[in-house]
Amino acid sequence: MKKVILSIAVIAALGLTSCKNETKKETETTTTEMSKDIAMTDLSFGVRGNCGMCKSTIEKAANGVEGVASANWDVDKKKIDMSFDDTKTDAMAIHKAIAASGYDTEKVAGDEEAYDGLPGCCKYDHEMMMNQSTEDKKDDHSKHDH
Repeated sequence: MKKVILSIAVIAALGLTSCKNETKKETETTTTEMSKDIAMTDLSFGVRGNCGMCKSTIEKAANGVEGVASANWDVDKKKIDMSFDDTKTDAMAIHKAIAASGYDTEKVAGDEEAYDGLPGCCKYDHEMMMNQSTEDKKDDHSKHDH
């Protein structure tokens, strides 16, 4: 009789242990699948600015928007390249955040009060070209006489 009870106890213990491991594996698989569902959107658009301080402020404003994974403003091209989660934000929210920091974007004019508070080196020309390729910038001689 003792052997029968001991055998049942051992079988029950083994059964519970194997169920525990199966449950853990399912949880890990579910977590991995969920992380694959996040789709990032890449976006580029023009932003006016002049210098490294502008770069810092523009990127900080863009990265401050929830869902933005990365933002890199190119001083020469006057263009920002970014990646964001479109389930958390959209392009217009990013344009507005940058404009609120005082910088014009292709779609939203910079906040004048914020612009007035920028350092002197960051006071950009409101007519400057944005979102340029490097070749266009080198060949553009429309601002002066030859």
